[in-house]
Amino acid sequence: MDQQVIDEGKTMAVISYLTFIGLLIAFVVNNERNNAFTKFHIGQSLRVVILVFVNFVIGRILPNSLGYIHGVVGLCIFGLAILGIVNAVNGRSQKLPVIGSIGDQ
Repeated sequence: MDQQVIDEGKTMAVISYLTFIGLLIAFVVNNERNNAFTKFHIGQSLRVVILVFVNFVIGRILPNSLGYIHGVVGLCIFGLAILGIVNAVNGRSQKLPVIGSIGDQ
């Protein structure tokens, strides 16, 4: 990927990992710019957001005695988001571990 494309897309790539609202903002802005680097990170961020939602639903289903599992998974998801931000800041298009390839065809 061209360095200029990476530099132009870094800000929106980072924003995409900052909550669901950040993902929406990055998606809307990237629709106008069509930056490949940002598009890659929006896809990775979408996987993180879906995982957050699934963890939330499972956390509501599990009894309170098993709630610590929900917390541990939440910390792992937070770690994935941080890793995505670090990759975006460093200009890398590296898939996130475990979830990065889900949905690729």
